[in-house]
Amino acid sequence: MGKNNESGQGYQADDKLLIGLLLAVITFGLFAQTVLNIGTTIRTDLGISVDSSNTAVSITALFSGMFIVVLGSFGDRYGRIKTTKIGLVLSIIGSLLVAVSPRGSSIYLLIGRIIQGISSACIMPNALALIKAYYEGPARQRAVSVYSIGSWGGAASSSIFGGLIASTIGWRWIFWISIGVAIISYFLISGVPESKNPPSNKKADFDLAGIITFMVGMLTINILINQGGKVGWLSPMILGLGIVALITFILFYKIEKNKEDAFIDFNIFNNKTYKGATISNLLLNSAAGTLIVTLSLVQLAAGLSTLKAGFLTIGYLIGILIAIKVGEKLLQKWGARRPMVIGCSITGFGIFMTTFTHLMTDQYLLIATIGFTFFGIGLGLYATPSADTALSAVPQEKAGSASGIYRMSSSLGAAFGIAISAAIFTGLSMEQVTFAEGFFRGRTDNISIRYAAIIALLFNLFMTMLAIISILLTIPSKKSEKEE
Repeated sequence: MGKNNESGQGYQADDKLLIGLLLAVITFGLFAQTVLNIGTTIRTDLGISVDSSNTAVSITALFSGMFIVVLGSFGDRYGRIKTTKIGLVLSIIGSLLVAVSPRGSSIYLLIGRIIQGISSACIMPNALALIKAYYEGPARQRAVSVYSIGSWGGAASSSIFGGLIASTIGWRWIFWISIGVAIISYFLISGVPESKNPPSNKKADFDLAGIITFMVGMLTINILINQGGKVGWLSPMILGLGIVALITFILFYKIEKNKEDAFIDFNIFNNKTYKGATISNLLLNSAAGTLIVTLSLVQLAAGLSTLKAGFLTIGYLIGILIAIKVGEKLLQKWGARRPMVIGCSITGFGIFMTTFTHLMTDQYLLIATIGFTFFGIGLGLYATPSADTALSAVPQEKAGSASGIYRMSSSLGAAFGIAISAAIFTGLSMEQVTFAEGFFRGRTDNISIRYAAIIALLFNLFMTMLAIISILLTIPSKKSEKEE
């Protein structure tokens, strides 16, 4: 059932809006993220350098992270439907540039990927804010589940989807299809009344200083994350970037703390429940390093192709899509705390199963496939209760910026998790391991790689355990919510 809103009084939200938001979310969650898997195919077809290809893969997340909170706040002030539609137009432009990229040049590809990142920053927080504005109770929980299918489920299926399209009709068709999806989404949400904060007699200042310092800090920390493993975490460049990021964020905090019209209201974090949902989201997304470590392991140590390695995650895709709806039902029955803890625990168990690198190849592939299934089930159970809790804990007028911060925690968590896991795996795989030779079965020439994978995967398990602790310390039980 729809909920009355400041700017859309009496509007009854329906499945048309929900489908429109789902299609908007998957323009990034599914289509844009296929580049993570088909980057090599694109590089070969266009004849561009490895550095250009790697930049094209990472630059979308960089620009999404830089702008997501800013554009969430923009939606609060100027209109969430308007900002989502701007995001869809940008998605069409970005996908078009990628689809028509000429051979021998990376300019179209890079500009298109930048625009896709800004598109994501428009769509992801404002779609969540619209769900808060126009849905309530079980209807909102269902809507959040659909959103989670688009974001979490889209990411889980992007590798397989991208590989299938690229290997059959060609990688460019991924982005032509994305354009069609964005157009359909645009028309589905066009008839929805605008949702934004109510007008105020007081003229609000544009927080240019806060936005600039925030973007500089985000750019610096993203470069640090992406380049740290390549040039060395203790290199002068990385240490210098770390100092710049620290100083910039301290300056940003001082600017925002005392500014009445700050685009990030730090009072949001005074809400213990919102803070807990956001922190646990960051920590659990850090477990994304499990994917890069396991898939690199089976290719380096067992000689699997990229396609065969990708099929290890088929259970991840199926598990997350099924469990998202189950998580919605558990949220309605138990509240958010218990399914969030159960979800993190199952995710941790799945990660633990991927650490069995001492087994023979065939045995490990079976265990890892089962482990990824549990990994997906756990994330699916966690997704809806976590997002619904974050939305429920903040006032409507802060929904866009709060959703932006929540989504940014996902991006930063994944970026940190992947960077640190890759650094551990790469660093230890160069070491000579002799003390555990009797522990590993089969070949002995790849023991260092298998040992490095265990340690890197245990880091991901540790981050999942921290997520459980943060939930237990901050998220109230359903009984406590009723008493309050």
